[in-house]
Amino acid sequence: MAEKHIVVQGAMCKCQFGQLPDKLKVISHQKEYANDKSASKKLIVTTKEIGAATFEKNTFGNCTKMGGPPPPCKVMVTEWQNFYEKVQLSNSGYIILEDSKAICAIAGTPCIEIIDHGQRAEASQQNFKNANRDVQQQINPLINSESMQKKEMVYDTSGDATKQTLNY
Repeated sequence: MAEKHIVVQGAMCKCQFGQLPDKLKVISHQKEYANDKSASKKLIVTTKEIGAATFEKNTFGNCTKMGGPPPPCKVMVTEWQNFYEKVQLSNSGYIILEDSKAICAIAGTPCIEIIDHGQRAEASQQNFKNANRDVQQQINPLINSESMQKKEMVYDTSGDATKQTLNY
């Protein structure tokens, strides 16, 4: 998958014939998650996200593909293109990538593109433990990184005590 992100629920999409973006909604499964440590929000988007209820608002504003005054857009995804073909999930769908496109029934072309894949980095306690104290002090000068670390006595096999700094 050479440097491409997997698309997850909440990803922002836009249609080349609409004026507003809309967020993708996963309706085909409730099993596979990405980029979510609690496994409760970021469902992986698959090629099974088709039909009329694949977006939160299910509209991209007015549809300029239609002639005359533009009527309101009613999204109807018929298929996805440029998906990751090497992995099939529990719903028999393939993983959607950030450069995948959807075909709308009205336009008949791959006019819906992903503008934000939906993944977000979440800092964890382990990130703080691994962080360089000097760098953290420069980034956050108001926080005393020394006070956020705990010193403990550690005994070696000979019974000699030594102090070690442990990050918490």
